[in-house]
Amino acid sequence: FNALLKTLEEPPEYVIFILATTEYYKIPLTVVSRCQRFQFNKLTESEIVSRLKYISGEEKINISDEALCEISRIADGAMRDAINLLDQLTSYKNGSIDIDDVYNVCEIVSSKELVSFLSFIKNNDSKSIIEFIENINNKGYNLNKFIEEIIYFLKDCLVFNFNSDNITSSKIDYIKEV
Repeated sequence: FNALLKTLEEPPEYVIFILATTEYYKIPLTVVSRCQRFQFNKLTESEIVSRLKYISGEEKINISDEALCEISRIADGAMRDAINLLDQLTSYKNGSIDIDDVYNVCEIVSSKELVSFLSFIKNNDSKSIIEFIENINNKGYNLNKFIEEIIYFLKDCLVFNFNSDNITSSKIDYIKEV
């Protein structure tokens, strides 16, 4: 950034710099203060799924709609992240890609497992809760990510109660269980 800062202070007249990042907070204030900032909105899950379907078709990638929806959710509005994840999945598995492959590559628990975990909490089953957490920790899953997944799932449950049209079809059956 120090080398960039010098160039930003005295740029040639014919040069325009465009810096694009989803992590703008990592750019030093000395650089940010010399830039115009444009905030772009996140893409919707349906926009990401649509683009991923197009890419999958062009690249002849056999991937389930359920997996595409989950990739879109994980990407959280960032097309670049969605495409990178699709690329990782194609490297991970040559054949047909399904939602379990997404869970494995991203090291996150499935919706079915989340429902089981929440039922342990509901039933005050301390032993099963501890065993479950120990199991995912032994698999090397990030526990902070696990907590995020619980929060997203519970948010989807709340949204489903008010408007079931906003929930992807792959989760509706699990949400109804909660």
